Amino acid sequence: MAVVQPAGRKLEAKSQTLHHANQLGPISSKEICQNLPEAASGMFGWMRSWWNWCPTSELLLKQAEERLISYVHTAYEDKIVSISKGNFIRTICMKQDTENEKTPLVMVHGFGSGVGLWVKNLDALSSQRTLFAFDVLGFGRSSRPKFSNNATNAERQFVDSIEEWREEMGLNKFVLLGHSLGGYLSAAYALRYPQRVQHLILIDPWGFPERPPPGQASGRPRVPMWIRALVFLVQPFNPLALVRAAGPWGPSLIQKFRPDFKNRFKDVDDAILYDYIYHCNAQAPSGETAFRSLTESVGWAKYPMLMRIHEIEERVPITMIYGSRSWIDNETGWKVKDLRKDSFVDVHVVKGAGHHVYTERPDEFNRLVMQACDVSDKLAEEDAVGELPQFLEDDAVRPFQRTESTLTMRDDPPRVSVVLD
Repeated sequence: MAVVQPAGRKLEAKSQTLHHANQLGPISSKEICQNLPEAASGMFGWMRSWWNWCPTSELLLKQAEERLISYVHTAYEDKIVSISKGNFIRTICMKQDTENEKTPLVMVHGFGSGVGLWVKNLDALSSQRTLFAFDVLGFGRSSRPKFSNNATNAERQFVDSIEEWREEMGLNKFVLLGHSLGGYLSAAYALRYPQRVQHLILIDPWGFPERPPPGQASGRPRVPMWIRALVFLVQPFNPLALVRAAGPWGPSLIQKFRPDFKNRFKDVDDAILYDYIYHCNAQAPSGETAFRSLTESVGWAKYPMLMRIHEIEERVPITMIYGSRSWIDNETGWKVKDLRKDSFVDVHVVKGAGHHVYTERPDEFNRLVMQACDVSDKLAEEDAVGELPQFLEDDAVRPFQRTESTLTMRDDPPRVSVVLD
């Protein structure tokens, strides 16, 4: 475990090394950048040696993350948490030593991401309570095991890893926050372990609605034809295969596909940001392989969470936060509210934000999350779900009323993500 001080004043880790080059489980480092299916090995085998040009490594990812997280001013502990089958979950912990300890907050990132992209939220959200953020199994600096190609089993592997992590961390109950794929996994965790979840906060969650029948509008923004064609062409491969296929041109490919990240992280050096995103996604495909197993067609979940959300215990309150310009349809939030009539469900749409609400409107996002956490504290005090405090409203952040005009409101056409969700 390493204790990291703010503003770059980092102490050396003495109790535990963070280098785990030989602990990747079933996937060896030699498999990095190799993502072609076995069926294609004869036709495309010549490409494998070229793909080894990928200029990445675990060490480069670690260094890229350190540069990005140097923008965080609060001291944190850097941990490698061992779980079963030789796997591990990379975790950062920001502890608050107070007499009246509040319910801790656990943050779960989305597809192709890692703890570094919470850089605009960690200081604020850790100011009043202990915060944990970890790299999801198969992503970031966590181990990258082989996942089942069965959707149910792959989901169970993700959920099991979170529960094993909780046991190792000694947490009893916590506020569980998940973004996009992390929202789907957080909901799946609450289904199996509701007694551990004090409050479920879902940020623009992926995987909730059912895939509409052919010819029927989905309610979400239509995916442009060029992206649909691209998805068709790369269907035999994992979602981020193009990043690895680009070899030494991978970093520039990330910038070309996602120039919008410059505006989302205005206070962060572009080179540092894109370097981190690249190294997160150029590593051995593991979590993305599992994600592919969870999906069908163009990004629909095989087992939509909307069909199961009512099975989460009634006492578990849910807060859902969407961006008004996101490609995720916020109608899902209102459907959840309808399905859980006897439970607390609060839906917020942040004006002017897209899918990455936490980076595009960080102040509003942080405020909403802290307010949801305050609800959790009151629940812990009362030990029952009763009348709960209403969230505050202002001009920038407000719960939208359920009307057709607000449900379809978008400030301008949303951006569709093809590299990072």
